[in-house]
Formats: sequence, structure tokens, C-alpha cells
Amino acid sequence: MKKRKKIITVAIDSPAAAGAGTQAKLIAKHYNLYYLDTGKVYRFIGLIRLKDKKRFSYALVKKKIRKIKIKDLQTKSLLSDDVANSASIIAKDKKIRDIVHKFQQRCAYYPPIKYAGSVLDGRDIITIQVRDAMFKFFITASLETRAKRRFKEYKGLNKKITFKKVLKSLKNRDKSDRQRKYGPLKKTKDSILINTTKLSRKRCFEKIKTIIDRKLNN
Repeated sequence: MKKRKKIITVAIDSPAAAGAGTQAKLIAKHYNLYYLDTGKVYRFIGLIRLKDKKRFSYALVKKKIRKIKIKDLQTKSLLSDDVANSASIIAKDKKIRDIVHKFQQRCAYYPPIKYAGSVLDGRDIITIQVRDAMFKFFITASLETRAKRRFKEYKGLNKKITFKKVLKSLKNRDKSDRQRKYGPLKKTKDSILINTTKLSRKRCFEKIKTIIDRKLNN
């Protein structure tokens, strides 16, 4: 994969609802980095599958991925449960993952020239996709804390769901992520652990910023 020289690369992995996406956005804004929520890419493909299962193919996925734009990953239609379930199904397909991985690496190592680098968050980012990133973070939080955050998020979207159901869903998601065959969720030895259980968004970002600034200023 061709790489731009002298760019900042940040890779973040985490269990669901740990706050990785929020921190990735803050990092991207502060350091002028290209941001990619890799999970949204799978949701984007999952939506394509839902719209036309008969025409859905690897060739179609490759075509759509080549033309994908950031705004395509910000549409509210990607937040539905049906899209999430579809994304979960296609994410288990190795050929689909290979297509997505090439796109992810292109974003990580050759972001648009107006950016000082890139920050990617999602599964297997620190273990496979951007394993040689300048900064690698594994962001986590207790299951209950993550469930509370996700429940609050759903309430804001007027979703009728119980906290107990959210807690169970996250517990099952954790198990699935850790046991899946391709790119299981795990912390690498060279990644920095950030536990957000007792940290506010601001305090968490300050902690990450201190780590990044220390290395950039040396």
C-alpha cells in the first residue's frame, strides 16, 4: 500500500459504546486528520444489500466502495437495526472484508492532501489494518457504563428499548467480537489502554492529547 510520508496515523480499537468514535472525532478535529469510522463502511454495504439483495455482489461492492464519500457514511439511514443486522452478516464474509480492508488502508496511509494524517476507529484496526500506526489506542469501559451510554443514545433517538435489553445486547456483541474468526477484538501489546469508565469526554481527550503531543514534540 502506497503511503504518504510524514503523516500522523492514529488507530483506535474498542468494544461497542466505549467512546472510541467520540474520541476519534475530537482527535481528527484537533490535529486536522482524515477520520474514518470503519464500522459505518460495513453499515453502508449492509444498506446496499438490503436495498437490492438480488443485485448484491462483490463487483457491486467494489464499485460502490470506489465512489464512497464521507457524507455517505453520515446518513441517518445507517443507524437502523435492520442495517446493523445486515452489516453484521456481510462483515463475516472474508471477500467483503478484504474489499473493505483495502479501502481502509487507502484512507489510513494516503488521506487527502489537505489533512495532516488519518485516524481510524473500528474492529481489527490496531491488530491488522493499521498495525504500524504512529499511535495505537485501545479504548474500553465497563460493560454497565457502556450499556448506560448506549441506552441514553437510544433514548435520544426515541427508541423504545429497555436498559436490560441493551446490556444483554452489548454482552453478546462483546462475545461475538472476541470470538469471531477474522480480526477478533483484542488489545495489542504495543497499544495504549484508555479506560473511560470514570472519565468524561473532555478528560479522556486530554489524556490522549498528552500522549500524542509528547511524541510529536520530541
